[in-house]
Amino acid sequence: MGHKLLVVCVGNICRSPMGEAVFARALGEAWTVESAGLGALVGHGAAPEALVSLAARGYVLEGHVARQIDEPLLRGCDLVLVMETRHKESLEARYPWMCGRIFRLGHWEKFDIEDPYRRPQEMFDRSLSLIEAACASWVPRLQAM
Repeated sequence: MGHKLLVVCVGNICRSPMGEAVFARALGEAWTVESAGLGALVGHGAAPEALVSLAARGYVLEGHVARQIDEPLLRGCDLVLVMETRHKESLEARYPWMCGRIFRLGHWEKFDIEDPYRRPQEMFDRSLSLIEAACASWVPRLQAM
């Protein structure tokens, strides 16, 4: 008990909040799930399109406020899941002591999850589908920890 997962994208208004909602539902009380951004739109809520995609599949994301990733936030994390290879590289360069705890969300399937920001609703739906698929591969591994 007491594990912490951080889901990371760039702005913390599209992909990582969707990932946070998917993992929070899948993992229940066993893990604390949060999200942050590499270049967060600090103080902004989740993108309306992200909320539409989530609601259509029964996910709840209430009161989300974008925040910037930083060292104190990382210190408490057991695992950090990022959307793209370059996000992993950036975080490992900035916080080398986190190496081994940062993985791509699509690690097991070997894919990145493209940013749907300022794109049509279908791109948000596609991103959420990829997030769900990747989450399904991570959950059994996380539940075993």
